[in-house]
Amino acid sequence: MSGTKGTTDQRMQAIVSLCKRRGIIFQSSEIYGGLNGCWDYGPLGVELKRNVKENWWRDNVILRDDIVGVDCSILMNPRVWEASGHVSSFTDPMVDCMQCKGRFRADHIVNNQCPTCGSKDKFTEVRHFNLMFKTHVGALEDSSSIAYLRPETCQGIFANFDNVVNTSRVKVPFGIAQIGKAFRNEINPRNFTFRSREFEQMEMEFFTPPEEAPKWFEYWKKERYEWYLRYGIKRERLHLREHEKTELAHYAAGCADVEYDFPFGCSELEGIANRTDYDLKQHSAFSKKDLSYFDQPTNKRFIPYVIEPSAGADRATLAFLVDAYEEEAERTVLRFHPKIAPIKAAILPLVNKDGMPEMAEKIQSALKRHWNVFFDDKGAIGRRYRRQDEAGTPFCVTVDGESAKDNSVTVRHRDAMNQERVGIDHLVTFLTKAIQGA
Repeated sequence: MSGTKGTTDQRMQAIVSLCKRRGIIFQSSEIYGGLNGCWDYGPLGVELKRNVKENWWRDNVILRDDIVGVDCSILMNPRVWEASGHVSSFTDPMVDCMQCKGRFRADHIVNNQCPTCGSKDKFTEVRHFNLMFKTHVGALEDSSSIAYLRPETCQGIFANFDNVVNTSRVKVPFGIAQIGKAFRNEINPRNFTFRSREFEQMEMEFFTPPEEAPKWFEYWKKERYEWYLRYGIKRERLHLREHEKTELAHYAAGCADVEYDFPFGCSELEGIANRTDYDLKQHSAFSKKDLSYFDQPTNKRFIPYVIEPSAGADRATLAFLVDAYEEEAERTVLRFHPKIAPIKAAILPLVNKDGMPEMAEKIQSALKRHWNVFFDDKGAIGRRYRRQDEAGTPFCVTVDGESAKDNSVTVRHRDAMNQERVGIDHLVTFLTKAIQGA
């Protein structure tokens, strides 16, 4: 990793420290000691994650004619989760260490040794633990009022398949996309925001005739892998791994993971699966509602197959953070792609006199109609540049002593640290081209 110091553990610790220091990610309810597996996004972090989601939505919904969006409820009729198999089989194997009382997933234990205290062969029998959060709807807490916080977003899409077909004039093949919260009562949350109890998914179900499913499976594997590259992830750290047959869910005809080399190991960012017709068949059987599709050109009725690209918004955000982070001799810098950078430009008066602050404020007012920008007039100009490098801001716009004379500013580029003179009247056009064309 060019320009990066220290071991992988030190690198991750440095990123976590930066996130806290710069208002990117905080421990949830930290003043009360926090809650394991839950995280809050600060002022910079919420902009970063929002940009990741908005670019995903733009690329997968707005710019395509064959995908529409929905926003489904977190609480659903519990029969949904019976149909999907979550009530009966959405479990992880759990063991307790009898020495330190730690609780772990049994399939994460190596050489029968406790990862916390190191004791060997001192575990309880394996119990299967359902990962869904259970709650109650209404005033009474009994078996008739049980509901669940959704553990995934896709089931809302399947339950609304018929509604979307009947109201949106879509024709198979087409997709339904959703971004939303999901909840899993993880036994052992770990690796910062990578595995959390509350997280956000960017998910799409692409419905296709059965005979076209293999073609679309290959298409979406390539499309989703290349999406991360377009937004700055380094190719050497990104992998597309096909699942072995022994890894596949019982209903899946194929699956591949987009994986990233995090400091804590190579781990999944997104899964692309050929789920066959399993989901719509299950919901048809449990709801007694015919969810088949009638194809007018062929005069045939069939249950569509589903290709599912399912990405974690939090995992993607973490990957962009890790990939962008670099330590150099004189600065720490986040080399975000301009489209996902939390702040697009910082507006800096060189000194606080001679009308420079007033001119800088006018420029800020004009630019913030287009992007999230930041005004900073505190400290030496070099120190302000370093603060913006650490926040990942791709451009710094400096108002200096010549600006009032020639109606221009100096634009500093974060990565190369080169500077160029740009007319104020052309600044919006210049930044638009620099951000969109990066």
